[in-house]
Amino acid sequence: MPTSLVTGGAGFMGSHLARELLRRGHDVVVLDDLSGGFEENVDRAATFVRGSIVDPTVVDELFDKHEFTYVFHLAAYAAEGLSHFIRRYNYTNNLLGSVNLINAAIRHDVERFVFTSSIAVYGHGEVPLREAQPPTPADPYGVAKLAVEQDLRAAQDMFGLDYVIFRPHNVYGEGQNLGDRYRNVVGIFMNLAMQGLPFTIFGDGEQTRAFSYVADVIPMIARSVDLDAAKNQVFNIGGDEVFTVNTLAKTVIEVTGADVGVRHLEARNEVAHAHCDHARAHEVFGRPDLTSLRAGVERMWSWAQRRGVTSTAAFTDIEIRKKLPPVWLEDA
Repeated sequence: MPTSLVTGGAGFMGSHLARELLRRGHDVVVLDDLSGGFEENVDRAATFVRGSIVDPTVVDELFDKHEFTYVFHLAAYAAEGLSHFIRRYNYTNNLLGSVNLINAAIRHDVERFVFTSSIAVYGHGEVPLREAQPPTPADPYGVAKLAVEQDLRAAQDMFGLDYVIFRPHNVYGEGQNLGDRYRNVVGIFMNLAMQGLPFTIFGDGEQTRAFSYVADVIPMIARSVDLDAAKNQVFNIGGDEVFTVNTLAKTVIEVTGADVGVRHLEARNEVAHAHCDHARAHEVFGRPDLTSLRAGVERMWSWAQRRGVTSTAAFTDIEIRKKLPPVWLEDA
């Protein structure tokens, strides 16, 4: 029976992955500092350790205690837009924390290191984004993710640490942190809907994304350690259908029945169009039956109503305030 470490396993995607791995017969250890996740998200069948990947002592002690077969690394502060203003925090958590895990995985002969990167590595690349495109990240978050990808390649070449890299995009679903004002637009909209507040959209709302329902991407991540064809490869994973943010807002309003409007804010510096080609993933994992946006939003809304309005504190350790969107300063 394999033993798997899931970092960020109290968070959104991490908790879904931990449950899927348990279902597939893994012993699962979850490491999470609860900065963005919730202990209640952790399945009772998993072993939960509260701690940060940034602390090498915590990481080393964990690897000394458990003989991990696989590492699934999902822990990150995944706020692309905010990363411009928290550069030190971004690189510490998303790059240096990852290096601590890679070091430990090499020392303990982990069989495969599975890393959730992001389509942020492509930046303003030509759509549909393909794995063969030269990555040109447009924000520090994407830079950090790309650096970890490159470090994994170097670790494989030098030490034989096999890896799988996934680049998911715009994942939403049950368990998302509804109170996070900086990321996860579906959750933001639902939290506002429950409060009867207008949805906030940066710019004209004609930005396009292929929103990805969480249950459509997690099984591929879990299966990746069992497939030789996935070893040392990079895969885009997520939804195929492209929508504007305006269309998403309309869909959420229709599903929730919220009597709210839309408040357009000043446009921020972000990638206008981001959606992917998934041919490589389909070749290795097969073509999944994807959940429609409407169906996914309905399922998430059913959960969100049980969860209720959620609030989290504003990010207070802003390093640069120049050009910071004013809405992100509210209550900070």
